Amino acid sequence: MTASILTVDDSPSVRMAIRIALSGAGYTVTEAGDGEEGLAAANNGKFDMIVTDLNMPKMDGLTMIRELRKQPEQAGVPIIFLTTESDDGMKEQAKAAGATGWLVKPFVPEKLTKVARKVLGR
Repeated sequence: MTASILTVDDSPSVRMAIRIALSGAGYTVTEAGDGEEGLAAANNGKFDMIVTDLNMPKMDGLTMIRELRKQPEQAGVPIIFLTTESDDGMKEQAKAAGATGWLVKPFVPEKLTKVARKVLGR
């Protein structure tokens, strides 16, 4: 069975790059344009992993993660931040909120797929 990944980013070009990288590695990818859409998608579907940006309109990635982690069914879903932020303090906030990992943009597609394989075990 193929893993299903939700990607949340306000940039259509970044979502496209993520989709190309992950679908090319055999994953099914669903896209959302901001944290509100991401939260709704996660609540209406079942995803094996979530890749999210930090800075987005309507709801940022940190808030989205906090909201997801309040729900027992989302507790074990790995969440990877993919963002331009590289501040250690922000990384600590993300970890405290429930993020599983952190990748800095611009990203190397092979690195993203390697992280997905490691986190998902497939």
